[in-house]
Amino acid sequence: MTVIEEGQIQIHTENIFPIIKKAVYSDHEIFLRELVSNGVDAISKRRMASIAGDCEPNEEAKIEINIDREKSTITFSDNGIGMSSDEVKKYINQVAFSSAQEFLQKYEKEQEGIIGHFGLGFYSSFMVANKVEIITKSAKEGSTAVKWSCDGSPNFSLTEIEREEAGTDIILYLMQEEIEYIEPARIKTLIKKYCDFMPVDVQFSGESINRRNPPWRTSPQDMQEKDYIELYKYLYPFQGDPLFWIHLNTDYPYNLQGILFFPKISGRADWESGEIKLYSNHVFVSDSVKDVVPRFLLPLRGVIDSTDIPLNVSRSALQSNKKVRSISNFISKKIADKLKVIRNDDSNFYCQIWDSISPFIKIGAMEDEKFAEQVEDLIIFQSIKQERLKDEETITNSDNTVYTIIQEYVNRIQTEENKKIIYCTDEISQANALALWKDLGKEIIIADTVIDSQFIPWIESKLENISFQRVDAEIDEDTSDKSPELKDIDGESKSDILKELIEQSLDNKNITVQVKSLKSNSDVPAMILLPEQMRRINDMGALMDQKLPGLPDNHILLINKNHPMVEGLSKLKASSIIVGTEGKSQNEELIKQIALHLYEMACLGIGGLDPTKNISFQKRSAELVGTLLGKIV
Repeated sequence: MTVIEEGQIQIHTENIFPIIKKAVYSDHEIFLRELVSNGVDAISKRRMASIAGDCEPNEEAKIEINIDREKSTITFSDNGIGMSSDEVKKYINQVAFSSAQEFLQKYEKEQEGIIGHFGLGFYSSFMVANKVEIITKSAKEGSTAVKWSCDGSPNFSLTEIEREEAGTDIILYLMQEEIEYIEPARIKTLIKKYCDFMPVDVQFSGESINRRNPPWRTSPQDMQEKDYIELYKYLYPFQGDPLFWIHLNTDYPYNLQGILFFPKISGRADWESGEIKLYSNHVFVSDSVKDVVPRFLLPLRGVIDSTDIPLNVSRSALQSNKKVRSISNFISKKIADKLKVIRNDDSNFYCQIWDSISPFIKIGAMEDEKFAEQVEDLIIFQSIKQERLKDEETITNSDNTVYTIIQEYVNRIQTEENKKIIYCTDEISQANALALWKDLGKEIIIADTVIDSQFIPWIESKLENISFQRVDAEIDEDTSDKSPELKDIDGESKSDILKELIEQSLDNKNITVQVKSLKSNSDVPAMILLPEQMRRINDMGALMDQKLPGLPDNHILLINKNHPMVEGLSKLKASSIIVGTEGKSQNEELIKQIALHLYEMACLGIGGLDPTKNISFQKRSAELVGTLLGKIV
């Protein structure tokens, strides 16, 4: 065996980041991705060189990974272009000298497929190995095989050896603390994670592991629905089918391929890191794309693959720049375009999926002015109205639920004096107030998603002379009977007496009591109302504290004096006084208990009754029923 040369590795400080073994990479497992990527590049280079007639092509391009438990080694083998001794000295001994750039300058017409930079990627192997050997032979005619060896220090050896086939073997002698990479299951997992869609067959112990042929690099015209669903289920098993998807495929002004899926979201969505996978030229880089995809689209799933997204030196994270922001805007526009197609071509399906996609769209509109303009006519709300709206003004789904956009609602109330959009956020807890507005023939929109508490004020700010009012915010004058009331000798009306009676019984200055004769909905004796601005402040505070909004201390108790229970309370007050113990009227305590019961029933109706008062409420209910039965029997 002839020793060709011994020396020290040259560190080119003028063109690399500070590199000392583990300084660049945060995850040790990345070494596998880097070494396999180098193998893929070597195979691509051999293909290009063979087309140019500079070497013989390989018969079957592949990368093999094998382990030796006894020696604690893991070997990466490729049948690519290989290296001569001069190339080893140039590309290995000079850390971070990229062979890719120089090679592409020579074969610039055939440059597609080169993944990265050999020199730096190769040195990731020293994160897990205390010794690395390279056995390589150039595919160029007349080349001699060489062996390079280094123990992680600046010292290396380069010797001639015998090897028949062109290609490269990289042998890693694993450190004791990195022995996990000798386990077959661990290696297979990493191949699937980082190399699943690389264009070359990656084998482990003779078994092909990766899928190759990434679907997102296939022309959309050649993809069928089943192909998209198959990819989705492969990437996200046990998640059901996606609602729909968009296929990104452009090469100008940047190279970008990908497939993004709108999932059926159940529970909390991930608005911070997301579930979209970032690839660069077939190679998995990261599952965090928050700088490429707008925040409001992070809960989407799928793949983005682009060689134009700048990565840091370890290819483990992207670096934001003007091009990345341009790609982000492009993705937003493609999403809006897809939604328009669905809305126009299949409005029934659009209504069906709206509940799932509305958080994306509403958050996007609030965060991105340009996106808001693109989806202005795509944001719909369920509309409730006794009188059927004209078909051309709305869209419906298969069960005839009516949906409208805000601008159409605005157009319909232009002739009204008080231009208010009435909305409901919970059809159960706000059922009484909702029924009142429905009986009056008023159109109500349903805004019952979590994000609507922020979206309603935002959209209100975009409209001129239009306000939003929740069904239980207040009762307009046209909902109550404004007929004049008779007054007694003291100048008090029935409403005045009731108001004073309730206030004295509740003895709570935070509660504003209103007594009205409602035109309809006489089944409700009392309702809790929250002025719109007060409720918004309360909801915002709850959102900031990450809790559900409760009933604020200051609120309105509306008493419906037409209800039989309230009328009975008035008669009880007006009846003759029966003197009881300590000079108190027996009716006085009963009136107080009934008034308190009215109030707590109203609180219970909106889910606002303090849980600590449940027992006293039940006890009072039993006592009142007992008193009633005693009078009857």
